[in-house]
Amino acid sequence: MRIAFTPEEEAFRAEVRDFIEAECDPAARRRVNEGLGLAKEDYVAWHKALAAKGWSCPHWPVEHGGRDWTPAQHYIFEEETGDAGCPPPVPFGPEMVAPVVWTFGDDEQKARHLPPILSGDVWWAQGYSEPNAGSDLASLKTKAVLDGDHYVVNGGKTWTTWAQFADWIFLLARTSSEGKRQEGITFLLVDMTAPGIALHPIVTMEGGHEVNQTIFEDVRVPVANRIGEENKGWTYAKFLLGYERFNMAGVPAAKRQMRRLRRIADDQGLAGDPRFRHRMADADIQIRTLESTMLRLLAAATAGKDPGAEASYIKIRGTEIDQLMTELAMEAVGPYTLPFAPNAGAEGWNEEPVGPDYAAPVAPTYFNTRKVTIYGGSNEIQKNIIAKHVLGL
Repeated sequence: MRIAFTPEEEAFRAEVRDFIEAECDPAARRRVNEGLGLAKEDYVAWHKALAAKGWSCPHWPVEHGGRDWTPAQHYIFEEETGDAGCPPPVPFGPEMVAPVVWTFGDDEQKARHLPPILSGDVWWAQGYSEPNAGSDLASLKTKAVLDGDHYVVNGGKTWTTWAQFADWIFLLARTSSEGKRQEGITFLLVDMTAPGIALHPIVTMEGGHEVNQTIFEDVRVPVANRIGEENKGWTYAKFLLGYERFNMAGVPAAKRQMRRLRRIADDQGLAGDPRFRHRMADADIQIRTLESTMLRLLAAATAGKDPGAEASYIKIRGTEIDQLMTELAMEAVGPYTLPFAPNAGAEGWNEEPVGPDYAAPVAPTYFNTRKVTIYGGSNEIQKNIIAKHVLGL
């Protein structure tokens, strides 16, 4: 597939590139391109720079601060920021809870929550999964009991990514046990400074602290923080999950990983290995195919179509390709992955390196990426959604 752009679109591309060079921290870009970790400050600084330009949430409706961009402009923006190694957006505020707020929230909620998400002044976390309710989200046990003009929330959420930085969390809680399991669930916005919230870090297998278990003990949440109707949270949750899965394609990141993989393969003498070249070519075809699909869906989304079962396909292919790229990197680096270094993302950690510098983050990234086919609804669940809603099985 060959994509041709108009002179106006190429001028927009030049504007994006100039902005990146002027405003995106080179040190943060280097860490992204080398597969090293980012700090909260890296994400926030880039979001605020984009906000000052009016580009922090271009996919939002214009009336809430978005940009009236064409699908081509959205594509160019994602391609250029991804190609340059800019910090990726933290999705929980701009890409997940914000669409729920502007679609189902009241005017006061929109006025209170959308502007600080747009500006990058507020960090959000997601409270969906529980220790015994992951892909089977309808089995959640966290309860919210109405007490006057507040709900009293008790329970626990797990895998709450970056909750240690969060100012707010959106969560699902059970407000009724009658009817089907999907009924009786309510969508709440919770201030993380409220008394009764405790965070317990979960250190993942590569040694990082991205996720947490978040405990709620008699946390009082104003009824004014409820989205939409009581017991209708499942409807809002499905709407949100469509946006989450739609944003899991990761095409710019995959293309960046492919360029890095080619450099590693050249350095390791694999450029002439027919078997490895075939595997890289197959991966490249998969990335380009997913990119073509994303372009079609982006055009539909820009026209006002909400992501439906297509989001499940995007989630499956995006996460499978993400894992594939880390597997190829492991194979390319070979024995240099064996000195497993959980702290490979720390500045100055490898002062006496074993092997090439680029080998350091390969194993940690591989281990961390094992989770991507599970979160956001496991890929097995996504296949069931496709079978039901697309194939009619």
